[in-house]
Amino acid sequence: MKLLLTLLLSLLSLSLVPRLAFATGPCHFPAIFNFGDSNSDTGGLSAAFGQAPPPNGESYFHGPAGRYSDGRLVIDFIAKSLGLPYLSAYLDALGSNFTHGANFATAGSTIRPQNTTLHQSGFSPFSLNVQFYQFNDFQRRSHLIREQAGYFLNMTTDQVRAYVPDVLDQFKTVVKSIYERGGRSFWIHNTGPVGCLPYVMDLLPVTAAQVDKVGCAAPFNEVAKYFNLRLKETVVQLRKDLPSAALTYVDVYAVKYDLISQAKKHGFVHPLQACCGHGGKYNYNKHVGCGSKIKVNGKEIMVGKSCKDPSVVINWDGVHYTQAANKWVFDQIVNGAYSDPPIPLHMACHTQ
Repeated sequence: MKLLLTLLLSLLSLSLVPRLAFATGPCHFPAIFNFGDSNSDTGGLSAAFGQAPPPNGESYFHGPAGRYSDGRLVIDFIAKSLGLPYLSAYLDALGSNFTHGANFATAGSTIRPQNTTLHQSGFSPFSLNVQFYQFNDFQRRSHLIREQAGYFLNMTTDQVRAYVPDVLDQFKTVVKSIYERGGRSFWIHNTGPVGCLPYVMDLLPVTAAQVDKVGCAAPFNEVAKYFNLRLKETVVQLRKDLPSAALTYVDVYAVKYDLISQAKKHGFVHPLQACCGHGGKYNYNKHVGCGSKIKVNGKEIMVGKSCKDPSVVINWDGVHYTQAANKWVFDQIVNGAYSDPPIPLHMACHTQ
């Protein structure tokens, strides 16, 4: 099975590719299959529950394109770098092309299944195990066709820490299941500094003593770093359990924190403010999100507007990154500078 399989989740991301055991040249990936949440959703949730509204998509697609950003996502830049078209969402029946893979990601997805509805909690019903079932069915039916022709529900930081082992057990189960179906190389992103996201800092206030020198909420970043530590241990264990697999651990946390903490140096402004939002210290309001409208004298007026220049802003809507920030992150990680082992994306099919 020659393909690139990517899992881009709220907590982590993973790519799987088949490998040639003793080859040293660049890898050839004719297809990508992506699993994840809004960090890599190219239209899944929009197909199921309605399109992400304007001004999403304005910087590149010139209109809504199923992505929760002003333009392209990291997964888009990964596809482009491999010479492949942007991924179609598996759930989108209109205009989709699955000849180079499929995207099973939906915004709001989690690793473990949730016992709530999207309306109640904001979590997607398409959790990682459901996405895997979709992939499994997609793969099975494709063979037949060819033959024929973060912080959850107000949990405290201590509760989140206690939750991590279960999350990683579920993660390991899915990785091993995909390995059994041919996956051999894994490109695994850790989680970013969630304590620097406007929605976290606005909804989950901390004391002045808990704010770091950059202005981020330190307790939540500490939990993220704890998760990353346990994730790296999980990767080490997976290397033992799956001896024929190549697993690459990518420190996305370090990349994103560097971007936020040295925003000016990297050509960005207002690193802790959302570009698309309305009011407040962080230009984020949970009641008036990006693209929100209000009625004034019977006329709808958009109040959740985009900022003047998204290309110099890091955060798009309080939760997601702008296209410019996604591209910057991609440029830092694609060459392996933040990877363990230090292997670039185009060599991700080889073991060290």
